[in-house]
Amino acid sequence: MTSSTAVCGFDAFRQYLRRVSGIALAENKQYLVEVRLRRIMTDMGLGNLTDLVELLQLPGSRALRGQVVDAMTTNETYWFRDQYPFECLRRTLLPELLARADHTPVRIWSAACSTGQEPFSISIAAQESYHSGADARPVEIVATDLSSRVLGQALAAEYDQLAITRGLDDSQVRDYFQRSDDGASWRLKPHLQERVSFRALNLLDSYASLGQFDLIFCRNVLIYFDSDAKQDILRRLHRALKPNGILFLGASEGVANLTDLFELVHAHPGIYYRAR
Repeated sequence: MTSSTAVCGFDAFRQYLRRVSGIALAENKQYLVEVRLRRIMTDMGLGNLTDLVELLQLPGSRALRGQVVDAMTTNETYWFRDQYPFECLRRTLLPELLARADHTPVRIWSAACSTGQEPFSISIAAQESYHSGADARPVEIVATDLSSRVLGQALAAEYDQLAITRGLDDSQVRDYFQRSDDGASWRLKPHLQERVSFRALNLLDSYASLGQFDLIFCRNVLIYFDSDAKQDILRRLHRALKPNGILFLGASEGVANLTDLFELVHAHPGIYYRAR
């Protein structure tokens, strides 16, 4: 295969991936793509990316598309990532919401939830807010991701020793998890799982079926989209928030020029955005 053919195949794949997932690959990511897709292409007997893109566009390619998107998405996550959003939840946001004279659930969306550590961290924070004396208004957590593979892992709510030590202290492991029968993994206790419902969702698709939320976590995912897609997603996240609802983004993400929609709030430490 000539270098020009390889470049054409890479460009075709970049366009395809952006169309189906919104992920915007830089021009210098050809080697990354080849590494991540090597096993799939070998299993399919494909010689280049052009052949893969052609196959992906045939009827009946949904399963293959899922494998490719799974391979190209980054699912780095851990418990209570960055800490400050969860401190805000425990200290102020959840106690205020739980204490309102309202019997409807507090609704929280964990977008791009990966293998479940974020929504389950939110569930643990809710449990700790109940322990602090807040009224027992129910908390409902909706967790979504593009990848069916990571959603399957999240639904199992079971984590190996390495995953369980990333962000949890010994008391949290003891209070909120149960050892598996063989002792090789830990499973989140059922009452913490029950607050969370998982579903597949592409952030480029409609959010209408999800309803509206008091808080949205959409962290460390907008960095994979180009500017136009980011703006579109942020506008639709705003529409998915209730009046004065809260949006948490990743540390390197922001709302850019959408200050007419979001007010920056300093949480000391950290920041979040309140819907105007």
